Amino acid sequence: MVTELLDRAAAETYASWFRALADPSRVQLVEYLARQGRPMSVGELVAAVGLAQSTVSQHLKILTETRFVLVEPVGTARHYRINEACIACFPSAADVVMGRPAPAPIGGCA
Repeated sequence: MVTELLDRAAAETYASWFRALADPSRVQLVEYLARQGRPMSVGELVAAVGLAQSTVSQHLKILTETRFVLVEPVGTARHYRINEACIACFPSAADVVMGRPAPAPIGGCA
């Protein structure tokens, strides 16, 4: 039986998502933001995860590049919130990579 190979662009998108979540601190940040359900400052996130501000900022940079996290300017500060659309697509990406049919399209996630 011949099956089609996963589209290269989709594979690259999924790989970037998996790389972004390959660090336990980034997984914790995503999970915490998802549970809080509101935009949060870097200071709030530093207090929650117990890492240096520069480390949290670096993790947030990676998470915003993959759009797991969105940035909102608030005056001179920046607040971070979970990107619900992207988070909803991630289980679909895992399903596709594992050879299962995707339960939802990935449109709007990348």
